[in-house]
Formats: sequence, structure tokens, C-alpha cells
Amino acid sequence: MFTKTVSLYKNAYGGLSRSTWWLALVMLINRSGTMVVPFMTMYMTQHIGVTISKAGFVMSLFGAGAVVGALIGGKLTDKLGYYYIQITTLVGGGIMFIVLGQMHSYSAICVATFLLAFVNEAFRPANSVAVAYYSKEENRTRSYSLNRLAINLGWAVGGGVGGIIASYNYQLLFWVDGLTNLCGAVLLYLVLAPSRNEATEVKIKQEKIVAKTAYQDSNYIIFIFLLFLFAMCFFQLFTTIPVFYKEQFHLTVFFIGMIMTMNGLIISLFEMITVFKLEGKRPLLHFISLGVVLIGIAYLMLNSPVIDKWALAIIIMLLFTFGEILSMPFMNSYFISRTMPHNRGQYAALYTVAWASAQAVGPFIGGLIAENYGYNILWFAVAGVCMVIALLYRLLHKKNDIISLT
Repeated sequence: MFTKTVSLYKNAYGGLSRSTWWLALVMLINRSGTMVVPFMTMYMTQHIGVTISKAGFVMSLFGAGAVVGALIGGKLTDKLGYYYIQITTLVGGGIMFIVLGQMHSYSAICVATFLLAFVNEAFRPANSVAVAYYSKEENRTRSYSLNRLAINLGWAVGGGVGGIIASYNYQLLFWVDGLTNLCGAVLLYLVLAPSRNEATEVKIKQEKIVAKTAYQDSNYIIFIFLLFLFAMCFFQLFTTIPVFYKEQFHLTVFFIGMIMTMNGLIISLFEMITVFKLEGKRPLLHFISLGVVLIGIAYLMLNSPVIDKWALAIIIMLLFTFGEILSMPFMNSYFISRTMPHNRGQYAALYTVAWASAQAVGPFIGGLIAENYGYNILWFAVAGVCMVIALLYRLLHKKNDIISLT
């Protein structure tokens, strides 16, 4: 049994390029400082002293900045190359995290949050293109999963340490987040700069191929719209739910940080082997739909009358985690499966924009519903939307089948 398990992990992680591993390490260092965003809502409500709807508006500004940053970042990646955009945005994002921590008025925080998101999220399209470039077609899904593993392992560290730091001093969160961004930039230069790594292409070569753009791919546009709806629901996990846990479940900030850490650790341990075992067994949209259903059930359970709220919070996080494992790696797979080298930046930008747009809208709407109608209505609504999304993903799969037969 032990030998089979070791062999499974070895096969799941084998065959990836050295540059892919370096890129994942850069991401791990960068995301190990992910402390500001998960605790931003609590920082705004408890430290700055604003209402949850105003805190939600700040998170929406973060999403708006991310949308603009993703679009411009994707365009610049095509022009300047993925390496230069990544290193510039890592440095700029690091500086902006530190600057944001020095802001104390609500209006200044709003402006700084938008600028931070603009710089920080321009990194994502360039990073997606880099993962594709360093991988081969046969291991591309696992390459993206390795990158996600680095993100989630970093999230586990950042969430746990962030909970401890937030218990003592919120201001330190901004310094740690900023410094890890800068450390990621230094490592990226040392191991993947074009002058130091032959695998790094200075600029993506443009192939003269007549093909659909991402905007002309109707199935992808439908997929992106559903992804946007799903992400609006998913982002409640990091914005509204922590406040709900604090106010309604009376959980400590430290415990909230620990269950966030649990989420990242479980994903780090099981996502790669799950992708390795499931990939190709069923259609991608089947796994995506199933994962969204699990997340919908998790939201529904937030209204459970169970007395032991601490145990319930753990069970809910387990449902979120396994729903994420089933859905998000295959969302990445679906996205990359529809691209070609010459239009990959367009697809990556739209994929990033879907998440960023949801971050702009989701927390604000969630905060308004919670403030005006109560948390129970919010959780029923979000769970219902997740179930509808899961059904529509199934219908999109059938639409794909029909098109492929015609």
C-alpha cells in the first residue's frame, strides 16, 4: 500500500520541466505572504471601523482594479513577453501592499486598493502564459495544477500565519505581503531571467494563423460567464464568511485562520494526484459541475442549526476544499484546451477578468444582502446560484457534444 502511494505521487509529479518547478517556487514564496486579502474585510470592519457594506465596496474596488490590470497585463504580455510583466508586477505589487498599509482614511484606502489590484493582478495573465510555455501538451494540466498547488500551499502558510499576526497587529500583514512579493521577484530574476535560463523566451513569437479569437469562441464566452457567476459565489468564502464566523459563530480570528490553512494543506496534498487519476476519465465539465455542487452544499450548511459551530465550520471547509479540488483544476484545463500559442494571452486575460470581475461585484453584493436581509438569505441565495451553475455546465457539455457531431 505504501509503495503504491509513493508510486502514485511520483507519477503525478514526474515529467514536469525544471522551469515549471522554478515558476511554482516563485509562486509559493509570493503566495506565502497572502495575508491582506483574506483578512481585509475584518481589517476594515474591526480596525478601520466601517460597515460590512463599505468593507465589501473596498473589496469590489480590488476586483475592479484587477479587471483593468488583467486586460492591460494580457495585452502587454503579448507585446513585451511574460517574464518582464511578471517581474515588474511582482515588484510593483510588493511596494503597493506596503503603501496600502500606511493608509488610514477610507478614501485613501479605496484609491490604494484599486492601484494595488491593478498592478498585482496584471501578473496573472503573464503567469498563465509562462506556465503554458514551460510545459508540454501532455503535461500541461499537471503544470497548471502544480502552480495551483504552490498557490494553495502558500495560502495555507499565509492564512495560518496571517491569523496569528492579525490577532496581534493588522499592520504587519501589509509588510509581510509586500516583502514576499519582492522576494518572489528576486527569485524570478535569479532562476528564470532570459539571461540566466535558456527556456525563458524574451517575447512570444507571433504565429500567422487564421483562427477564432477568444471573443469569437461562443462556448468559451458562455464558460467565462458561468465562471464569473461561480467566482462571485466562491469569493464569499474569503470576504463575507470570515465576518459571519466572527459575528454569528463567535469563532476566534486564530481559528478562522487555521481552517483557511486546512483548506490549503488538503489541496496541496491531494489535488495533483486527483488530477492525475481523473484527467481523461470523464469530460472536464462533468468534474467542474460536480465540484460546484459540493460548494453549493457547503453554503447551504451555513444555515444548519447544529450546536457545535466549531465542528460545523470544519465540515463546511472540507466541502469547500473538495469542491475546489474537483472544479478549479479542470476549469484551468478547459480554458487552456481551447487555446493556441498565438491567442493564449487573450484566453488568459478573459479567464483572469472573470475572476477579477467577480471579486469586484461578489463581495459588495454579498455584503449588501447580509446587511439588509440577513446571512440566512445570503447563504440560501448563493447555494441556489451554485446549483443552477452546475446544471448549466452540464448543458454546456451537451452543447459541445452537439457541435462536435455537426
